[in-house]
Amino acid sequence: MNFLRGVMGGQAAGPQPSGAETIHKLCDRVASSTLLEDRRDAVRALKSLSKKYRLEVGTQAMDHLVNILQTDRSDSEILGYALDTLYNILCNDEEEEQDETAQKQSDDLGAQFTEQFVQDPEHVTLLLALLEEFDFHVRWPGVKLLTALLKNQGVQVQGIILVSPMGVSRLMDLLADSREVIRNDGLLLLQQLTKSNAAIQKIVAFESAFERLLDIITEEGSSDGGIVVEDCLLLLLNLLKNNSSNQNFFKEGSYIQRMKPWFEIGDDNSGWSAQKVTNLHLMLQLVRVMVSPVNSPGATASCQKSMYQCGLLQQLCTILMATGVPADILTETINTVSEVIRGSQVNQDYFASVNAPSNPPRPAIVVLLMSMVNERQPFVLRCAVLYCFQCFLYKNQKGQGEIVATLLPSTIDANSISAGQLLCGGLFSADSLSNWCAAVALAHSLQDNLTQKEQLLRVQLATSLGKPPVSLLQQCTNILSQGSKVQTRVGLLMLLCTWINNCPIAVTHFLHNQENVPFLTAQISENLGEDERLVQGLCALLLGICIYYNDNSLENYTKEKLKQLIEKRIGKENFVEKLGFITKHELYSRAAQKPQPVFPSPEQMLFDHEFTKLVKELEGVITKAVHKSNEEEKKEEEVKKTLEQHDNIVTQYKELIREQDSQIQELKEQVQSMSSQNEQMQTTVSQQLAQIQQHKDQYNILKLKIGKESQSNGQVDVSQVNGLQTEELTQLREEVEELRKQHALFQTQLGDKDALIHTLRSETADGSAGGSDDTELLKELEALRSRVQTQSAEINQMKTERQELLRRAEAGSSDGVSGSDGSLLAEALAAQTTETEKLKEEAKGLSESRAELEQQLAAATSTVAILQTEKAKLQTEVQESKKEQDDLLMLLADQDQKIHSLKLKLKDLGEPVDDEDDLDGRDQTTDEDEEDEDED
Repeated sequence: MNFLRGVMGGQAAGPQPSGAETIHKLCDRVASSTLLEDRRDAVRALKSLSKKYRLEVGTQAMDHLVNILQTDRSDSEILGYALDTLYNILCNDEEEEQDETAQKQSDDLGAQFTEQFVQDPEHVTLLLALLEEFDFHVRWPGVKLLTALLKNQGVQVQGIILVSPMGVSRLMDLLADSREVIRNDGLLLLQQLTKSNAAIQKIVAFESAFERLLDIITEEGSSDGGIVVEDCLLLLLNLLKNNSSNQNFFKEGSYIQRMKPWFEIGDDNSGWSAQKVTNLHLMLQLVRVMVSPVNSPGATASCQKSMYQCGLLQQLCTILMATGVPADILTETINTVSEVIRGSQVNQDYFASVNAPSNPPRPAIVVLLMSMVNERQPFVLRCAVLYCFQCFLYKNQKGQGEIVATLLPSTIDANSISAGQLLCGGLFSADSLSNWCAAVALAHSLQDNLTQKEQLLRVQLATSLGKPPVSLLQQCTNILSQGSKVQTRVGLLMLLCTWINNCPIAVTHFLHNQENVPFLTAQISENLGEDERLVQGLCALLLGICIYYNDNSLENYTKEKLKQLIEKRIGKENFVEKLGFITKHELYSRAAQKPQPVFPSPEQMLFDHEFTKLVKELEGVITKAVHKSNEEEKKEEEVKKTLEQHDNIVTQYKELIREQDSQIQELKEQVQSMSSQNEQMQTTVSQQLAQIQQHKDQYNILKLKIGKESQSNGQVDVSQVNGLQTEELTQLREEVEELRKQHALFQTQLGDKDALIHTLRSETADGSAGGSDDTELLKELEALRSRVQTQSAEINQMKTERQELLRRAEAGSSDGVSGSDGSLLAEALAAQTTETEKLKEEAKGLSESRAELEQQLAAATSTVAILQTEKAKLQTEVQESKKEQDDLLMLLADQDQKIHSLKLKLKDLGEPVDDEDDLDGRDQTTDEDEEDEDED
């Protein structure tokens, strides 16, 4: 213990040992002591010396400390001392201020010890295992030590944690710790862990990180919270920035809706604390990450829609129009609103309807433009307003039309300030930055909108009293020729290039002023300094656009004459070189990176992002247009016209094929409908046939039953004969009389025929002309004779039956049958007769139902025949349509071959050829083949 007293500052006799010696002795004590208390005291002493003697402790004690962590897991106190000592060795955070050299040495020392520690991945795995200890004196130093390791050797430690089983999950458990110190340091640990590692970011996100972090932010008071809220927001930014998977997970989890309460500020906005400003700034950045232009368009549009639906955009617009908001928060809010509405028509329409709380109310766009053209406003705020205006007009032709309409004579309101008036005022003000911003804003009002380019040509400006008004186009060229500042001229040239690009009418208006072309050629041909090179390049671009989109409506400035002018005054090679000054400028590449205008100073604000796209698109085509000869242009125009004609023919054939396809589809649907009806009819017929067969079977059964009953009743024939009624005998007599009458009638007819035959025979003796008629008459006579004989046989049969019946009746009356037996026989006969009548009625009903079923069957059969006939007709029409379509396809193939040859000619001439029509044709042919296969 005396040794420890000397180390800890007690008085000891003799010379004091040096720090290195003391540390050496303590390390021996840690390594050799068998008692836990001795080792604990030695480690505590090393901890107290670790800050002052960092190098010595790190060099001599690191292995012993790691060994303590491995062997003395049961004692939390010695573990805490060991972890604190390692943290002091590895951590570069010094409490005392140091000069730059000392701080650099300290950083190098921490990096060296960290590299030494993580050489063995088991050391990091050991720390992760120690984090499972709930004891505060172990868990908290372990969190701090792992954070220091990630700061010094982030990539290597991230890799070890990533492959460690449950490594990330153990660290996520820190956020659920009830002790705020550990939870807060756990946030710092996760911040370091998730830096620039997408795999770990995804794992953390799927470990319910978003839910936990948003809960902590709410518990801590949202934007009014302390530094813990800031740490949570920084961690959220790490998880979401440039990570599309986590962004989609955040949106699908409905976490965007939970961001809305963050931006609910009260009416009293005085006294914003620095922490609140920081928190709100990070919250706005978090919103921007979700709708950043660098994200995929689909994901950005989905997030923009969610932000509008949950009311987040409305809340941001409230902050935008509120008073007392700090300037940096207002600037970031404008940038955030810009990206929330960029390219979203619904959000842009809502932003156009927002009014500032002024009297009278003014649109938010007008209020923002007033700040942009006001040179007293901060530079970053003016850049933010310009970005907001650009995002409002991005892919928003409706908004572009509204802005341009405020400049037209018919819509100008003298009693109110409009966006167009502010832009014109900024365009012609004395402030060069206002000139540039207003020119770029107007250029965005015309971007990819031919209608508004033509409408803006109508704008007239009153320059001074007593002078006629001049057009806006002319006023821009007048200011350009007056030799103003470079920033102003660059802005005006960008506006003019955007204006006349792809607008032949605007090109004609520009060339109509006789001073414009000489000014441009003079600017390009002069040898000016470095500052003027960009202006020369933009003048060359403007003149090149005048050549490329020239419709040759002005005789003095046709394409050919302008190219001759360039060749004589400037030189083609010199012109192309000056044109290349634009892309070679150092600020061009910076502006081309992202849409937001971010510049270190106002003087460097020269290029617009959309304009860089235009330059990239036009530089090559203008170079080709300048070098082309007149004959090549004529050939190119002829080829273009031929291609247009062929395109029109192909379009017509495509429309015809589409119509035929629709007709074939309709016919197919009709055939399918007929087929289904036919199947239904066949099913019905089958059912009816089954019913008919069933009725036939029932009828046969009844016949068999009746036959059996008649056989069983044969024994009582005498009783049946005795029971014959007088009515039946009378009926039989009447039938016999009727047959006699028919016999007499037939005899009369036979006599007539015999007389006729006799007459004909006498006539045939005179001539043989009627031989054929006699033969026919003889045939007819023979038929009548056979019929008479048949009738006579029937009459004789009826007579025989009558006599038999009379004989039976007489025999029955002569028999001595008693009265009681007769009555019994009569009753039995009556009952049998009744049953027979019932059976006859049932048989009659069955026959009638059978007749009806046969009629229905006949009707169904006729319907099926009609349907089959119609189906055959439809199939014939389909085959005819198919033949016509094949003929059309042959014509299309010929046309495609011609187009292919013409495109080859164009390629030989050096013209870019788009193969979309060929692809369309092949797709159409493939579709037709598939349809033919379906029909087969």
